[in-house]
Amino acid sequence: MKIAVVGATGMVGEVMLKVLAERNFPITELLLVASERSVGKKLAYKGVDHTIIGLADAVAAKPDIAIFSAGGDTSLEWAPKFAEAGTTVVDNSSAWRMDPTKKLVVPEINANELTAEDKIIANPNCSTIQLVMALSPLHNTYKMKRVVVSTYQSVSGTGVKAVKQLENEVAGIEGEMAYPYPIGRNALPHCDVFLENGYTKEEMKLAREPQKILNDRTFSISATAVRIPTAGGHSESVNVEFENDFDLNEVRSILNDTPGVTVQDNPDTNTYPMPIYAHEKDDVFVGRIRRDETQPNSLNMWIVADNLRKGAATNAVQIAEYLVDKKLV
Repeated sequence: MKIAVVGATGMVGEVMLKVLAERNFPITELLLVASERSVGKKLAYKGVDHTIIGLADAVAAKPDIAIFSAGGDTSLEWAPKFAEAGTTVVDNSSAWRMDPTKKLVVPEINANELTAEDKIIANPNCSTIQLVMALSPLHNTYKMKRVVVSTYQSVSGTGVKAVKQLENEVAGIEGEMAYPYPIGRNALPHCDVFLENGYTKEEMKLAREPQKILNDRTFSISATAVRIPTAGGHSESVNVEFENDFDLNEVRSILNDTPGVTVQDNPDTNTYPMPIYAHEKDDVFVGRIRRDETQPNSLNMWIVADNLRKGAATNAVQIAEYLVDKKLV
């Protein structure tokens, strides 16, 4: 199995290599791909140095699978070139997510929709993945009508420059700014760019992507996305109105029985999900599960996940594992 990791030197790319190694993904040849300024440099995988190559050389090598985390523009230009060469692309950018000809996949939910003809597969937004991991099993049982989600997103979701800004502010050092304002001791209700409707792109991803993943447009989602000064891990406050009533113990049981979800929900012992616990873990953590007492058939919960792992790298690797397991590549 010849695997290419495109964007191998970035934050998500580095985590992808870590996840591939941890999960013993069956690699016979590994191609580490990055921009021209990184070509020729060395990067280690499982203790062995690999020389970074450029995109054209990677296409010519015809890998079986190329896992992309190199930005939307790169994906739009190069994913079709890999696909034409017979490579199956798993893309972590937003470039293909809402393309009606491309699948948007969270393996635990809809990997069974994939076929050998799917040569470009989209990895959802990090906040979307953890949201649908918790919502999907509940939707199957109670049928969602409306979801209101407020996110508390770490600076790692923006990238290295934002992590450095937070580190500099904590250390009292003036440096390059990833955000229009300080992030330390602050909260920015501003993730991605603003659109004409007053929402940000991140908020609209949260509104639209779950409908595509669940293949259901009968429910609606309203989102507010906020950046907070945590180094890693995204948190979400979620309010869901269902068509049907629910029992709280049954809700906890359904979530407990969902692969990839861990329930942390015991107010008596101050047990609830936090980014510090989700760090470097692949599960999605759900807690603060309680009835909304102002609305019928409505539930509140708190969802946390490591945005660089299940929110990006791990989900992409799981898609690749499914392709290999089902002999779709």
